[in-house]
Amino acid sequence: MDRADLDFANLPFAYHPTDANVRVFFREGSWSLPEVSSDQYLTLHMASVCLHYGQAIFEGLKAYERPDGQVQTFRPRENARRLRRSAQKLLMEPVPEDVFLDAVFRAVAANRRFVPPHASGAALYIRPFQIGTRAEVGVKPSADYLFMVFCTPVGPYYKAGLTPVRLRVEEQIDRAAPGGVGDTKAAGNYAAGMRATMAAKKEGYSEVLYLDARTKSFIDESGSSNFFAIQGDTFITPASPSILASITNKSVQVLARDMGLCVEERPVSVEELGSFDEAGALGTAAVITPVGSITYRGEEFTYAKEGKAGPITTALFERLVAIQTGEQEDPYGWCDVVPGT
Repeated sequence: MDRADLDFANLPFAYHPTDANVRVFFREGSWSLPEVSSDQYLTLHMASVCLHYGQAIFEGLKAYERPDGQVQTFRPRENARRLRRSAQKLLMEPVPEDVFLDAVFRAVAANRRFVPPHASGAALYIRPFQIGTRAEVGVKPSADYLFMVFCTPVGPYYKAGLTPVRLRVEEQIDRAAPGGVGDTKAAGNYAAGMRATMAAKKEGYSEVLYLDARTKSFIDESGSSNFFAIQGDTFITPASPSILASITNKSVQVLARDMGLCVEERPVSVEELGSFDEAGALGTAAVITPVGSITYRGEEFTYAKEGKAGPITTALFERLVAIQTGEQEDPYGWCDVVPGT
């Protein structure tokens, strides 16, 4: 294989051009056959529903090179199901699971030379997305859709890797409200959250930690990922109708139980910040990122000693990554080897 000439060990989490993407169109009531394209641009009507009324959703997953040289993806069926849930909530035509999986596998196979080498610390990030493309000026769902998958090689989302990051509790800006679309990967959710994230980064924090919009009493999630905490032998993660259901979080809960931890998915009061032994963020991009401290109303709560991740966070990270990269057996059936790789 002629691997791309990149410094895979030092990749940023950023877009890098690759060889191909896959496109599937919904027109006149049915999905087309997949098209593999080398064009990095789209041609859209200026009145496309996605541009004006926000019918735009996406997913994120990764592909890894295993020790035997094959390439595998992590839980792609869960991504397919979550995209469907997002589509249903935004009144978009759901992408069938088999169409989703076929497009993802085709995109990875077409970009095989960009899959980072095993043990490089990098991965091939896969971005499936769906947009409403019918031209409309009235507020109504699109009748036409584009489902597309592109890939790009990336390094860790947080450059420091397993080095703890600093968060700040956000009380002025809400990420999502109960009954809204906070539980979907709608593009507009992320645009709205940039205000808080960019302000926090200017203050020296990596991200914000949002509270529930109704009472400002309970932890929801951070700007880019779910939140968890370790309290004794218990793994705790917030439950809220406004939180995006993280596939990484769902997986880590299984690992935590198998490690003998109790798992609690429940409302988590912001007043509990001082009782946590460890804390972290979970997501496809972040994987598991330890949280070193959280600042709330001027008080900084610290969870990392000597700038190192706690023992439980570290153990969960190592177990998850070992399964994702093929270093250890996958007893859960989470990984799929990509055909043709």
